[in-house]
Amino acid sequence: MTDTTASDSSSERVQRLHKLRLLRVEHRELDNLITRLQLDYNTDELQLKRLKRRRLMFKDQIARLESELIPDLNA
Repeated sequence: MTDTTASDSSSERVQRLHKLRLLRVEHRELDNLITRLQLDYNTDELQLKRLKRRRLMFKDQIARLESELIPDLNA
């Protein structure tokens, strides 16, 4: 592996780790919002469903990124 390839790979890994951190923060904030809204009897159920779907999307993206960051042991 050349220095440039290793540098690009390292840079990509750093970018993925940064994105992973951002997604985790977004997911946590959304989770907190959903929890607060569930306590309010006047909450719009459609809005709550949309927020839950968005939270699930973040969770899926987090799982995909974590999977990409785990080195392939068979390689």
